[in-house]
Amino acid sequence: MNMNELNITLILIFSGSFLFSVMFGFLSLYLSRKFNILDCPKDDRRLHKKPTPLLGGLGIFLSFFLMLFLISDKLVIGNLEYSHWLLFFLGATLLLIGGVLDDKYNLKPIFQIIWPILAVLLVILGGINIEKITNPFGGYLILTPIISSIIIFLWILGMTYTTKLLDGVDGLVSGVVLIGACIIFLFTVTEKYYQPDIAYVSLVLVGVCAGFLVLNWHPAKIFLGESGSLLLGYILGVLAIISGGKIAIALLVMALPLMDVVWTIIRRIRLGKNPFCFADRKHLHHRLLDLGLGQRKTVLIYYFFASFFGLLAIFMQSSGKIFTLLFLIFIMIFIVFGFNYLDRRHNIKQ
Repeated sequence: MNMNELNITLILIFSGSFLFSVMFGFLSLYLSRKFNILDCPKDDRRLHKKPTPLLGGLGIFLSFFLMLFLISDKLVIGNLEYSHWLLFFLGATLLLIGGVLDDKYNLKPIFQIIWPILAVLLVILGGINIEKITNPFGGYLILTPIISSIIIFLWILGMTYTTKLLDGVDGLVSGVVLIGACIIFLFTVTEKYYQPDIAYVSLVLVGVCAGFLVLNWHPAKIFLGESGSLLLGYILGVLAIISGGKIAIALLVMALPLMDVVWTIIRRIRLGKNPFCFADRKHLHHRLLDLGLGQRKTVLIYYFFASFFGLLAIFMQSSGKIFTLLFLIFIMIFIVFGFNYLDRRHNIKQ
């Protein structure tokens, strides 16, 4: 395939994914209203003023996998086989089913977590693994199948719950995942790490997220819902694994949301609350909103961090990525202490 043919193929894949996403987004919006799967603003954590459709995940699922089906011949030009993609698809299907059930019937936490666990196990059963990881001090660390499976399980499950807990502001999750998919696309089209199959899939995710943002940008006409927020984290997490185990790149893109999730879990445990059941307005995006930034500016701050550190990750060696991650951890600690200080001052005044 010459350069002109490649460019035309990439344009068609992106355009098709974008149009499918918009089309199925409107279909999901209609079905949400028809079956009354709506998010009603019943507490102060919800920022919207009127009932909003919740089936955004259905549109993302249909558009993403329909486009993968149409380019299925391009999915096996590398090291992956159809069996890998089939189990990946089945895992996503379970997430969709569980998410829709939760959006409709508000499942108990024990029944919510079953679906992501099963989805990740299917990915592992499909044969996806990490053979080795880069040693920041030189060379590689060879992983046993058991260690590889544990890392994959924790990584993908962590990603699904990061995007789930991040989904509190219009366009936040879909935009950050779009950026993550862009970074993986750019990485996999470089001459050194060229992986055309992963590049195509990443571009599909970029187009799907861009199309969904048409309806999800503030003020959102439709939300991701449980199915969509879990599904996007699941897809991005799997892409990070199959693009050569480049977890570090996705980790830097998602560093701010991931650290917010870690701090949220620690904070809720300190309060004696179940971190996965208890809900509050202490997420970083809520705190930025409370400062008066508004939803769009809050989202753009996340976009900036994801884009900046994601692009840095493409050009950095492993040791550089570690130092960058440590720098981000320092920033997050500074933010946490800053907001705690503001809380104490506010309590004293009251």
